[in-house]
Formats: sequence, C-alpha cells, structure tokens
Amino acid sequence: MIAEVIVDVAAYPIDRPFDYAVPYNMQEVIECGVRVKVPFGPRKVLGYVVQLKMETDLDESKLKPIDELIDLEPVLSNELLKLSKIVARETLAYEIDALQVMLPAAMRGKYEKFIEVEELSEIENPALVSLLKGRTRMPLKQVTDPALLKIIKEYAKEGIITVDTAISQRTKVKTVRMIHIANAEKLQAIDETIHANAKKQKELLEWLKGHANETIVVATVLRESSIQAPVLKALIKKGAAIESSVETYREPDAPKLRDTEVPLNLTDEQRSALDLVNKSSDNNTPETFLLHGITGSGKTEVYLQAISHVLKKGKEAIVLVPEISLTPQMTSRFQQRFGSLVAVMHSGLSAGEKYDEWRKIHRKEVKVVVGARSAIFAPFENIGIIILDEEHESTYKQEDNPRYHARDVAIWRSEYFNCPVILGSATPSLESYARASKGVYTLLELSKRAKNQELPSVTVVDMREELKDGNRSMFSVPLAEAVRIRLEKKEQIVLFLNKRGFSSFVLCRDCGTVVQCPNCDISLTYHRSNESLKCHYCGHEEVVPLKCPECESEHIRFFGTGTQKAEEEIAKLFPAARVLRMDVDTTRQKGSHERILRKFSEGGADILLGTQMIAKGLDFPNITLVGVLAADTTLHLADFRAAEKTFQLMTQVSGRAGRHELAGEVFIQTYTPEHYAIELAKTQHYEPFYNMEMGTRKQYGYPPFFYITLIQFSHEDLMKVIDYADKGATFIKNSLSPETFIIGPASAAISRVNNRYRYQCLIKYKKEPKLIETLQQLIKMYRTSWMKDGLLMSVDVDPSSIF
Repeated sequence: MIAEVIVDVAAYPIDRPFDYAVPYNMQEVIECGVRVKVPFGPRKVLGYVVQLKMETDLDESKLKPIDELIDLEPVLSNELLKLSKIVARETLAYEIDALQVMLPAAMRGKYEKFIEVEELSEIENPALVSLLKGRTRMPLKQVTDPALLKIIKEYAKEGIITVDTAISQRTKVKTVRMIHIANAEKLQAIDETIHANAKKQKELLEWLKGHANETIVVATVLRESSIQAPVLKALIKKGAAIESSVETYREPDAPKLRDTEVPLNLTDEQRSALDLVNKSSDNNTPETFLLHGITGSGKTEVYLQAISHVLKKGKEAIVLVPEISLTPQMTSRFQQRFGSLVAVMHSGLSAGEKYDEWRKIHRKEVKVVVGARSAIFAPFENIGIIILDEEHESTYKQEDNPRYHARDVAIWRSEYFNCPVILGSATPSLESYARASKGVYTLLELSKRAKNQELPSVTVVDMREELKDGNRSMFSVPLAEAVRIRLEKKEQIVLFLNKRGFSSFVLCRDCGTVVQCPNCDISLTYHRSNESLKCHYCGHEEVVPLKCPECESEHIRFFGTGTQKAEEEIAKLFPAARVLRMDVDTTRQKGSHERILRKFSEGGADILLGTQMIAKGLDFPNITLVGVLAADTTLHLADFRAAEKTFQLMTQVSGRAGRHELAGEVFIQTYTPEHYAIELAKTQHYEPFYNMEMGTRKQYGYPPFFYITLIQFSHEDLMKVIDYADKGATFIKNSLSPETFIIGPASAAISRVNNRYRYQCLIKYKKEPKLIETLQQLIKMYRTSWMKDGLLMSVDVDPSSIF
C-alpha cells in the first residue's frame, strides 16, 4: 500500500504529494485525512495523507516507510481534502497552507529534537555523562554548551547517539482527576483499620461515606471536605476510592446577554424569506440567498428558524459573524435557542479552547457552529445551511496565505452538500447585490423593522458651520444637547469614532513637521494612557517629544481625534456620565469584549464609546441615541471602496438606535455633508446608493464590472523593488490578453512599512483564461530566483482593499 502525503514544508519544489510506503501494521487502520510522521531528507516532518493507492510510478524499493501514525481517526474529511485543493488553486497558495488553515493551530506540528543513546556505557565524555544523568533520551535544547554539541555530533557519526525529531501537538487534551468512591461497607472496613490519631483521615472518610459509589472531581472533594491532598492520597492507597484521569473540555465563557429562548412570530416578509430558504433546503439545492434587510428587520430570527428547520432533519449549520465583538451577542442568542448543540470558534479563544471546540464538532457532539472567518472550515459532514451575517464585511477575507474569502468557501461547500447559503446584510457589498440583481443569487428583501418601529431620525451636522460659530469641540451643539437629554432620561447612548488612540498625529506649529515613524511612511499616533507615540503598522513606539525634532520649537501640538481623547472630552462635558470605551486598546485581554458588552447590557454605563467593533450587530433595548463623531475618517481613503465602506458604516451604526419600544435618534457629524454616501445613509436608502456607486465603478472600471488582482512587491532597497516590479508587470503584460488592463507598477499608498519599500500593480479584467497560469509562472519566478535577493511578493486575487 502506498500513501500520497503532503508534507509540512512550505517551499516551491515541495508543493506536491510525495509517495510513502505504508508499513504492514498500519495498513488496516490508515485512512485519507490522517496526520503522519514521515522521514523527509535528513529530518522527520508532519504530513497529511491525501490518497491511498496500491501502485506507484517510482521504484518501490526506494520508497521510505511512514514513521508514525499520529491519528487513528481522520482529522480532515474527503470533502475538506477536496476543498483544500480548490483553496490552494484559487488563492495561489501552497497546498500545505490550505490544509493547515482548516485545523486549529493546536494541531499543527510542534517539532522537538531529542538525542537517544543506545548504550550509556559507550559514552566516555564526563560532561555528557553528567548531563545525561542516566537517561537514554533527552531534549537536544538542554545541551547549551557548543563544545558538548560538537562531541554529540561526533558520537552521532559513530552511531553511538541518534538524533530524533519528535512531532507533537502544540496543545494537549485537557484532563481532570476524578475518584470513584467505594461502597459504604468497604469504607466502614477501612475506617476500622485506621488509628484513632489519624483524625484527618477519619474526617475525610466520614465525608466519603456520604458520597459512597459516586464519581467526583478530586478538586471538588478537597474543596468541600476542607482536607489536604496527601490525606486523600493515603485513603486511595487503602482502597477507599479509585483515581482516574478523565478527558474534559475547556469551556469558553458563555456571555449572559438577555434574549428570547422561544421562536418569535415572524412578519410576512420574514415568513416568505424563510419559506424560500426552507424549500431550497428540502429540495437539496445549493442556492445562494442574499437577505437584504434594513437594520432591526429581524434577520437573526430568520437565521434561527432556518437552522431549526435543518436541525430537525438531522443536519448541521455554520453561522459566521465578521467580528469577535459580535460573537458574544450572537453566541448568546444561539445558545439560548439551541443550548449545548452550539460550539463557538473565534480568535478570542485560547489555543486550547479552540482545539476543544473543534473536537466537539469533529465528534459530532454539536450541530451548530458560531464563529468568525475560520469557522467556515468546521469539520461537519452533513451541512444543511451556511449563514454569513454582515456579508459585506472585509474581515471575511483572509489577509495572508491562503488569501481565501469565507463567502467563496461557503458557496463551494454548499455545492458539495447541496444546501442553501444565506448572505445577510443591511448594506450588501456591491458585488453581491449585482449578482442578486442578475439572478446569480436569490434576493430576499426585509424592508420593515421586525416590530414595525420607525427607523431612527437622522440629523447630519455640518462641522464646518460649527467651526464658523467658534465651536472647536469634537461635539457639535445639537449632539451635546441630545446626549444631555438622554442622560437625564436614563437612556443609553452609543458614540462611534473610527480611530483609536488619543490623537491622530503630533505636529509642530512653527515648521509644520509631523512626527513620523522611522520605519514607515506614516505619522505616529499619540496614546495618552502611557504618554507614547505608536506606529499601528510596525509597532514602533517612542516617548512624546517636548520639542520639535526639526526646529526645536516648543509649539508642538496634538491634532486629530481618537477614542481616548473623546473619552476625556466626554468626562469634561458630562462629568456624571458612566462611560465604557471599546477599541483595540481596551479589548486586548481575553474576555474583555464580553465584559464590556455585559456591563452595558445590564445598565452599568450610560455611554458606549468605540470604534468599528461597536458599529454593527449590537441589539440593546435602551439605546436611543447614536452619535457618529467623525464620518469622514473612511470617506477620503485612497480606496475605490471608500464611499461604499462609509455608507455601510453609517447605516450600520445608525441601526443601533431605537430597535425596541423607545424611539431612536442619530447624529452624524461630518465636514462633507453633501457626499452621496452620507446623504443616502441618512435615510438608509440602499438602492439609490447602489445605483450611484455602480455608475462611478462603471466609469472607472472597478468591481463588480471588472475583477481585480493586486500584486505587491517589497524590498529594503528602493531601486531593487522598482526593478522587480517593472519585471513583474512586463511579464504579466506580455502573457495576458490585450483586453486586460495592467495599472502600474506604482508606489503603494503607504510607500514604506517596516523599512521596506512597497510597489504594486493592479490587474483589471473581465475574462482572462490565462490569469491563474500566468500568476503561477510569476510566483515560480519569484520563488526560484527573486526571493533569494530579499524580495517579498504577494498576489491577492480579489483584494478587500488596494492599500
């Protein structure tokens, strides 16, 4: 028997399966999708079995055998193995990267070298004898003396010592110590043999008698009986209980946010949308639905009832949310409806928790997965529905290899399982809405709020007029007045600002110098909490200068606004207000998203101030006011999606207000109130925005009228990066059809990051049959020769932004 194995080595010549002989003792148990340990060159590496066969084109006598079987059960199903090939091809990634992205990080190989001694008596070096301390096997990393390493190398040449690579998982299965307590008669018999002076043993025995024949966790026994571990150990030796280690799961903290456990009555629109999805599910047709519902229209209830429908048929469901901050509230809703059938997967979990959630899914102990992007690869084998909430979000696109989009993976998986996909959003991406308009997707509309509430009234405040009136605060007069009224009424407020930190940049008023990052072409951001300037690209940090670094003037000031500064200003204007800030800086700690949202949901704060992470998904009854402090932060980016992103953000954040009985009000502060993205977000009118934006995209040849691929080059030497970018662009131009446009190469919007200069070129095409083949050739040139010269090149098919 021969196994085709993809080895854990990401390198160009190795990106293919290798044949290995399957030892006789493994032939009965080995399956496709298991991990194995195989010899590869001089070392041992982890590999994935992708195919089993009975013959090979190679000389069988030269085939190396598989060293060790790591799994008895496949960790990747046949469907996921097929999917990895699609992901690798479509994203131009190594197949090993595509396989590994499907598994939790805990299951990727951890390599450790060991030295093994056949016969200790043959070791004559006293220093090595003393280090070994009678052991025949020890980790090589424990040998730190270079002279000893040299001696070990000589022993290895003579065959006295062998160096072996151990491959293990990064995270172990968690176990808990349990005891099964003996019956009452046995406990009584033991009691009679114990000396009267052993008071603690007598005391513990009395406690154990009260729990005879029970199986209890050791920690619980010690806590409830108030007895120390050695006493218990002594009684176990005497036969009072049998100790064992039982495998357990690390349970992620489940957020307790108020929600309903029973299905709600649906509106007519919700019912007709649900009926169409259920019909597709019953007919086993892989249909993609775009559920376009205004904020508060009850999209989540449609998801919940569509999932109930597939669960009754014994099938499984995957639900994706774009941000970790949405996961607590979504998870809470799903867990209240489906109880222990729900597993959670997102980046806020520890490696161990992710591994345990993955094992629950793999063992078919759960039926529903709620999570961020990577949950799309959940190892279900009978999927009945896949749902992407807020489908327009850019976080569904992976930024590094393999650069997959969760929406594409969802559609590939739905075609395999013949099940529906729901893409839900109040502000769908232009590409998705265009596909729905053409009939590629089925469009489902929810035009009214679920409880028939009015949409919040939206006021756009022109900050230019505020400046003319002498108001230099980040709060306009109408917004400050609205906040004051809400605080008096004990209602809650959400304030949104898409910048973290205290202030955007530090500028000298005398010479105009802005304090820049020494490694990147970007200004440093001031963080008040530790009086430092930070670069959000490379992580560089420095203390705030007291004088201008150029002209030594002391007139150095902070400009722009961040969430820290906004928090300080709220404290000045509304000293009695209780404020919670939610941004990257306040949510670094594990579980902090849940803590902040739980506190806010329980009325522990009046104002929730935050960045993009609070703009969507939140559903709290007491929020009646939403304030957007600066709508222009996303509008003027050098990105063709800038207007779309601004419209989406404004619509989403406006939708947090007035979702229940209390009416909502929204204030959007901006310096460009006349822009159509802001004007149309005011009324939540998606179709007019879609039509205007499509006109602009058509005029300039951007998606959805053209597909785009971004190729980025970076090097520490400016002249070299220009030279390679030119070579790359010329090769592409000569290989592709004349109808395909090549823009660039040109300097990237941020031309230097981490001391590397960045150039990029953009390929725009409607139909390009040679694209994948050409890009593979370009990648081959890069991996075989350009890479050695220090160049870094990335190819992103359908990028989420072109920075």
